[in-house]
Amino acid sequence: MKLYPENALVQLEFDKIITILLNYCQTNMGKEWLEDMRIHTHLKYIQTALLQTQEYKYIKSANQYFPSDFVLDIRKDVHLLGIPGAQLTGEQWLLIRRLMVHMEQVFKWFDEERRSAYPNLCLILHDTYFEKNIIESMDVIIDDRGLVKDNASEDLAYIRMQLYKKRQQLRRIFEKVVSRLAKSGYTADIDESFSNGRRVVAVFSEYKRQVKGFLHGESDSRKTAFIEPEETIELNNELYSLEQEEEKEVQRVLRQLTAQLSPYSSLLKDYLKIVGLFDYVKAKSLLAIEMNGQLPEVANTATSHLIQAYHPLLYIYNKTSGKKTIPIDIELDDESRILIISGPNAGGKTVSMKTLGLNQVMLQSGLLVPVHPDSKMGIYKQLFIQLGDTQNLAFELSTYSSHLKHMKHFIENANGKTLFFIDELGSGSDPHLGGAFAEVILEELSHRHAQGIVTTHYLNLKVMANHNKGIVNGAMQFDEVKLEPLYQLVIGKPGSSYTFAIAERIGLPKNLINRARKLVDSHHFELDKLLNRTEQDLQLVQIERKELHKKIKENEVLNMDLQKTLHKEKHIQQINLLREQNKIAEDKFAYLKDMERKLRQIALDWKKADKKEEVMKNLYHLLFKKNDAIVINKLAKKVDKQYKELSQPIEVGMMVKLKKNYQVGEVIGFKGKRAIVQIGQLPMNVALTDLIAVQKLEEKKS
Repeated sequence: MKLYPENALVQLEFDKIITILLNYCQTNMGKEWLEDMRIHTHLKYIQTALLQTQEYKYIKSANQYFPSDFVLDIRKDVHLLGIPGAQLTGEQWLLIRRLMVHMEQVFKWFDEERRSAYPNLCLILHDTYFEKNIIESMDVIIDDRGLVKDNASEDLAYIRMQLYKKRQQLRRIFEKVVSRLAKSGYTADIDESFSNGRRVVAVFSEYKRQVKGFLHGESDSRKTAFIEPEETIELNNELYSLEQEEEKEVQRVLRQLTAQLSPYSSLLKDYLKIVGLFDYVKAKSLLAIEMNGQLPEVANTATSHLIQAYHPLLYIYNKTSGKKTIPIDIELDDESRILIISGPNAGGKTVSMKTLGLNQVMLQSGLLVPVHPDSKMGIYKQLFIQLGDTQNLAFELSTYSSHLKHMKHFIENANGKTLFFIDELGSGSDPHLGGAFAEVILEELSHRHAQGIVTTHYLNLKVMANHNKGIVNGAMQFDEVKLEPLYQLVIGKPGSSYTFAIAERIGLPKNLINRARKLVDSHHFELDKLLNRTEQDLQLVQIERKELHKKIKENEVLNMDLQKTLHKEKHIQQINLLREQNKIAEDKFAYLKDMERKLRQIALDWKKADKKEEVMKNLYHLLFKKNDAIVINKLAKKVDKQYKELSQPIEVGMMVKLKKNYQVGEVIGFKGKRAIVQIGQLPMNVALTDLIAVQKLEEKKS
């Protein structure tokens, strides 16, 4: 991407994003990847970088393990491996072995399932492979302490065996000498020591001539002499010779191992690049988690459709300090190429402009951005920016002259792939003349199909936006009641500068403010008041719209709850119906089984019984008992319709109902605890407990 001016990224504060990423990198290789990070203009590179960051973000967000514990920079050691005739030490081989173990874990982590789940991260390993021969060859020669093993060669094994024998022999002889001298009282507090790698006895200086051997030196106080006994001189010489042979053989083995693995030097360098690249991608993913970075739709055209976009640095700062960050929505395309943002000072115009610029640079650098995932962001090949005071003392340029110099570059080089930002277009000159130049500049940039954001206080630019295709008004909202900015961007409406409102807010005397109002051109003042009123009305409409959406959502929730309740109730009713049907079926089945059993019994009784009439009576009772019950039930319903039960004592002349067969009659007398009831022409003697006093309903009505 072409940038203008040279410090464009600094003006957008992209350098602060780099600083945060550097703090997340753990390796020098990862930091170098970051320092070499380019702002790409090819869709393929951008999408691959974004998807790699997105996949690593999934891994970190899900607390999955990914091998990332190797952070050492051993490129010098690996480079030395590739030089003919070089020799790596045991410590250097240990470092290379740690790299190999790490890479083995990385290759194992990307099993078949993870290769399909994280295809873009897997691309980092696409052109390489894991060579197990390197670690196998090292393990034959080097132990886990970085020392050459005894069996690295036959000669080394023989030399070390001789060394072991000679040292054991020397130890036994030396202990005898020390014991003998100690009994004689010649040895000092320290029985033995070492001088130049040779074992010596510490004796008092006054007895040094009584001890035969080679004097290696005396202590600083001259009270102790260090003597190598003559019995061990020859053995020490032999040991020294064997140790020299051992050192030569170790060096030969290490040179041989270095030469053997030298062809893998380039592969090891690739491994270190992979370690750095994974560290670089991890740093990008950690930044995305910190600022809630998302992956929007990326288009291969010059377009910006940001939904709920945050300024990354402001989001991180407010998150740390516990403040709320207000997102903005911005849309730029070939139909709406230039957005003119107006509104009060310190209302968020410049922040809104930087929000788009910084997010765009981050996206084309392969970084996830704090926007809604439904956002759509395109690719620009040029980015021009002009912020703040651009006075250049070196070239004796005033603020406005420098401003026009930047505008000249914008106009001469802008095209349909250019994204530009201009803060306070036309400022620094006479408002009328500067406003006229600003109109011309915007028209030219629009004709060249460049896309960008301009902030201004000029009324003529706000009016111009309503009459020129491709130029759109936007306003930063301001609460005129509380006299404070709301930091919300509204597209489609111009905004007032709220000059007098801000003056009232900071406490300027009202008489000065009123005098200033009188000096303002009446048409200008009316237009500014109209903008104020329009913006306040728009804020009320937005509040009502939010309230309406809230009510709609509440109704949707209630409707869903109602549907769930109805569905649940219907389900319960169906279950109860099925239970009743099952109960009826079970009762019917049980009745039929019982009837079958009883009929069989009657058949047996028929064969055995002498009195067939009794069997027939039982059969009749079995078959027609149910029908009698049905007749009684019908009679009961008929009686209940005609008579009403009374809760009073039964007396002569009252109408009563029989509980068993629901017949109704008149009480004509009593006989003890029984009553004589006239039913039709037949009097019946019935117990009082089997009677209920009733009254005919027709008589009650009359």
